[in-house]
Amino acid sequence: MRLLLAEDEKALSKALTAILERNNYSVDPVYDGQAALDYLSADNYDGLILDIMMPKIDGITVLKEIRSKGNLIPVLLLTAKSEVDDKVLGLDAGANDYLTKPFHSKELLARIRAMTRTRTAQTSSQLRMGNITLDCATFELSSPTGSFRLANREFQMMELLMSAPRNLISTERFMEKIWGYDSEAELNVVWVYISYLHKKLAALHADIQIRATRNAGYSLEEIS
Repeated sequence: MRLLLAEDEKALSKALTAILERNNYSVDPVYDGQAALDYLSADNYDGLILDIMMPKIDGITVLKEIRSKGNLIPVLLLTAKSEVDDKVLGLDAGANDYLTKPFHSKELLARIRAMTRTRTAQTSSQLRMGNITLDCATFELSSPTGSFRLANREFQMMELLMSAPRNLISTERFMEKIWGYDSEAELNVVWVYISYLHKKLAALHADIQIRATRNAGYSLEEIS
């Protein structure tokens, strides 16, 4: 799941990014409201963590702008203010929830899960193909013979593959969805993570495999 984090306090942003990535989220941090709007217009995210007090454009204005364009992305507002009026203003502008600083990381994670739950409610927490199951709540890839808890990007790649079995997913699509459109990572990093998943599937005696199609991408197929 990809999140956009708009927080101008860089030390806090770095800490939040680390917490979120440890919990298998992919995070793009930005430090002002204009950058938040730019990123949202250029890419797709599953959720937005938005500080109210930011340079260039404040969070409430950012929120009103994206809602006026019909963008229904789940939004969690962060604010150092605790006044009821500020909370009401944010909720009226279209926020899904708010969190007042300082806050505990467990509460942050719970709020994110709650606000994104409606988007994923129609999707089972488990994806299955062949004898392989991917548990989207525990990040475990399993078969009748064992299981692995996948690392952040391994999980996101396997989730993409199992959400669209037999469909080709290009290297560029993996890069855009998992690393972000402005990532400095090389394209071959996708192959590296595919190789990690190959080894785990083999160890689980999977009856499915990740098939590479030259110049097209990767797909999840049954082993014939």
